Amino acid sequence: MSLLASTLWLLFFFSSSVVHSGAQGSSRGSLGDGICASSVVVHGYKCQELQVTTADGYILSVQRIPEGRSGNGNNNNKKQPVIIQHGILVDGMTWLLNGPEQNLPLILADNGFDVWISNTRGTRFSRRHISLDPSTPAYWNWTWDELGSYDLRAVVEYVSNQTGQKIHYIGHSQGTLIALTFFSEGKLVNKLKSAALLSPVAYLSHMTTELLNVADRLFLDQLIKTLGIAEFSTRGIPFQSFLKQLCAQPGVDCSDLFTAITGNNCCLNSSAVSLFLKNEPQSTSTKNLIHFAQIVRSGVVAKFNYGRRDQNIRIYGKASPPIYNLSNIPHDLPLFLSYGGRDALSDVLDVQTLLDSLKSHDADKLSVHFIKNYAHLDFIMGVNAKDIVYNAVISFFNRFN
Repeated sequence: MSLLASTLWLLFFFSSSVVHSGAQGSSRGSLGDGICASSVVVHGYKCQELQVTTADGYILSVQRIPEGRSGNGNNNNKKQPVIIQHGILVDGMTWLLNGPEQNLPLILADNGFDVWISNTRGTRFSRRHISLDPSTPAYWNWTWDELGSYDLRAVVEYVSNQTGQKIHYIGHSQGTLIALTFFSEGKLVNKLKSAALLSPVAYLSHMTTELLNVADRLFLDQLIKTLGIAEFSTRGIPFQSFLKQLCAQPGVDCSDLFTAITGNNCCLNSSAVSLFLKNEPQSTSTKNLIHFAQIVRSGVVAKFNYGRRDQNIRIYGKASPPIYNLSNIPHDLPLFLSYGGRDALSDVLDVQTLLDSLKSHDADKLSVHFIKNYAHLDFIMGVNAKDIVYNAVISFFNRFN
């Protein structure tokens, strides 16, 4: 498959179509009161709905789970804070689709961590800005560059100020890309204790589904741009004809888009999948999709290319966008990378390219975790992810507490 964003876009559009045409499924509570009320408090955990404002004016929704269901003692100031960052076209809800014994935020809380769930700009609870309205193109003028340099920075600074402690970080998919690029520029690394990257995404040259290869060949991201669509939302925008066009291509099988796009996930619970289809997708910017496509086509991780020499010079001071040098990530920053052998998005060969850029990392600060039968969504929804992934993450964090 080719561009990650377009891939996920197609998956989520189709999922949304299925749900709205009569598929059954219900959320775990009313989302009108936020993620805490619908998916955390109902299980007996404390949860706070918070807001963090970025330097460029976006108001982000953040949920804090300060302790486990048993309370884990009363000295919350000593609990290690953990920021959890979701991927593209979803929000923090995706970490909470399984029950409390199987979802990562509540498992972390029960293991004595102070958990902070971040929701990127444009998702359902992070659609506010100090002056811009989501109905205007100006609100959507950003890519994953800004998700790192503004959103991640704001959340890290906020959690650091609130807790007075260094922070562990967990990202999935796009949440790993914004962290890797952020770290490579040395930003706020002194505020972090370690980072766990699940299904790490950086280089994207070997994604493996024919559906996205077709999407790339048809340059659908550029077609969307030509239509002047700033907000990429699967709700209310007529993309079904695009999907039909893709699914009609030779060799493309759209009968099971979960598998076709993310890989053959081994361990998904049907009730969690139902909740996933009920609560997602979320919006992103069309510009963000184009930026992902640029990684695929160029083979490098670079800042957004405006496609015009004069515009790049005006913004970057050079004709081509600067490349992120991931080997510049501080060699003593503890990193845990977990990836799957069946992941069609975070392909094994692309992960190896990422690992090659980390070859100078301190050996005792880099832990690589390979799960042969895992695909992209198993890391956030797998019924056995606690035993296979999350316990390993917790053990890694405890090494650096």
